[in-house]
Amino acid sequence: MKKLLLLATLALSTSFLTAQYSGQALSNASSGGSMDGSAAVINTLLGDMASRDAKRTKNYDEFQGSPYVSNTFKQTDIWYNEENMGRMFYRYNALNEEIEIKNTLLEEEAVKGLSRDKNISLLVDGKKLSFKTFVTSKNQTLNGYLLLLNDGNTYDLYRRIRVKFTEGKPAPNSFVKAVPARFSQFTEYYFQKEGVNRIDEIALSNSKLLKHLEGSDKEALKKYLKENKIKIKEEADLLNVFGFLNTL
Repeated sequence: MKKLLLLATLALSTSFLTAQYSGQALSNASSGGSMDGSAAVINTLLGDMASRDAKRTKNYDEFQGSPYVSNTFKQTDIWYNEENMGRMFYRYNALNEEIEIKNTLLEEEAVKGLSRDKNISLLVDGKKLSFKTFVTSKNQTLNGYLLLLNDGNTYDLYRRIRVKFTEGKPAPNSFVKAVPARFSQFTEYYFQKEGVNRIDEIALSNSKLLKHLEGSDKEALKKYLKENKIKIKEEADLLNVFGFLNTL
């Protein structure tokens, strides 16, 4: 009975999400074939991608880089809130902020898109990846996928992989090479404080991180950075810092 109610809820949420979020809309369709109960529940989370075949089948070999964080499908657990819905294969298209899903690795199986529902998450190397609303350093409010690096008592730390597409340029003459179109990947970091309904981008910088903090937390971190001679330059430094902040 619980899963039947969940099926009904998810079917409604999929229709609602198309209007809630900007970007590519996902339509619903059956994947065909027989499925066990777990796969049937997962299928309700999916949207058919047939309307986007032209974009999906574009030959990315013609470009430098890739719109995917990893070009290969990997197996993962799919969760709806705290309930494990089963295992599937996924591939993350960071350019379109879309999770592509398959039941198997068979080439003939149609690829589907995971519904952009904030209650859905999947595990990437043991860490939760889910759809969020966040604010960039340029004060833009966007929707996309964030990977939870540190689930703390007071502060959560996230990583975002952003992909940018740059058009190629033809060679102006025989002496100059053409510039191929390319996908470029960038890594961004975000944090959220408990009780604050906002996720903000943070830079790999002591001073810029401190500007996001207030009161005793700010003073404690300033002292911690100075005493331990820490200069935030990479992800490991952020993990260290947020580990400290969550002890306060």
